[in-house]
Amino acid sequence: MYVCMCHAVTEDQVKKAIDGGANTPRQIARGCRAGTDCGSCVRRIQALLGEHGARPCPTARLAAKLGLADPEDPAAPSAPAPEAAPVVPLRVTRANRAA
Repeated sequence: MYVCMCHAVTEDQVKKAIDGGANTPRQIARGCRAGTDCGSCVRRIQALLGEHGARPCPTARLAAKLGLADPEDPAAPSAPAPEAAPVVPLRVTRANRAA
């Protein structure tokens, strides 16, 4: 299956790069250019790195530290919705009526 459509890079190519010693998306990009164009494949590359024992990306560590769920993990609990700010009615005065 393709990981990077921009450069026609497959999962097998990314896995070979990981087996060859790549530990970060940037190191994978040096070998096959995956993740260097639109960037939509970087999350999948990070997931493949994580599946193969590489250290997680800083964003994943921060999300885990904050207790945030991975948006792509359907089994993860969802974060509570933020409380809405109170609605304050706008006062219409003569000064702003003319504006």
